[in-house]
Formats: sequence, C-alpha cells, structure tokens
Amino acid sequence: MSTAGPVRSNTHSKTLATWAAVLGGFFGLHRFYLRGMADPWGWLHAAAAFLGMMGVQRIRSLGVDDPLATFLLPCLGLTITAAMLSAIVHGLTPDERWAQRHHPEFGTIPTAWGPVLGVILALMLGATALMATVSFVGQRLFEALLAT
Repeated sequence: MSTAGPVRSNTHSKTLATWAAVLGGFFGLHRFYLRGMADPWGWLHAAAAFLGMMGVQRIRSLGVDDPLATFLLPCLGLTITAAMLSAIVHGLTPDERWAQRHHPEFGTIPTAWGPVLGVILALMLGATALMATVSFVGQRLFEALLAT
C-alpha cells in the first residue's frame, strides 16, 4: 500500500519545465509554468518576442535597410537565447535541488533523459540564436560606422 498522498497541483516537473523553455520559452511559457501568469519576467519574454517578430515582419516587407527592424530583430534573438539559457539551467539542476525548490514534501523524483535531451537541443538553438544576433548587430554597427 502506498503512503504517498495525492500530487499537489503546484508540483512542477523538471522535464516539463525544460521542454517548456525550449519550445515556448521565448514567449515566457516556462516562466508561466513555474511561477504563474502574474510573473512579470514571463510577460517581458512575450513582449520582447512580439517586438522581435515585428522586426522580422518589417524586414520581410520593407527589406533589410529598415532602421526600426534593426532595433526590433535583436529582441527576438536575445529572447530566444535567454529562453534556451533557462532551459539549460532547468535541465541541469540536480534532482535533489529541484525537489527542494518545487516539491519538498514529495522528495526527490528522479528524471531520466528528458531534461538532458532538452538541454542538448537548447544548447544548439541558443548558440545559433546568439551567434546570429551578434553577427546581425555587428554587421549593422559596422555598416553604420562606415557610412559616416
């Protein structure tokens, strides 16, 4: 007979938090999952992603020389990078520490390969987004310096 009680609704899975950050972290999904809809940093992720997508749309419709898109597009790249960093931190947090923070009454719940696979994908996506953002901003900066 099991002595464990019913699972509380605020018990958060490390695997689910990692994959929420990988798949929807640029919209703040991982923040909303862990801290609720009132989390201001989650809404900041969503706002920055929206601004970045506006930059993508402006570049698609007006071309790469649009000055406003030059400032909007890096918002998306930095938001993706921050979300992937969160996924890496969540996925690499030891199970004991995760249990202590998110469900101390249930003890350590071992995770398998789910968070590790999420971390691998987050590292690839985050590095790609960061390199693309840095190269875009660097190119625009040098073009502006050479134009003067």
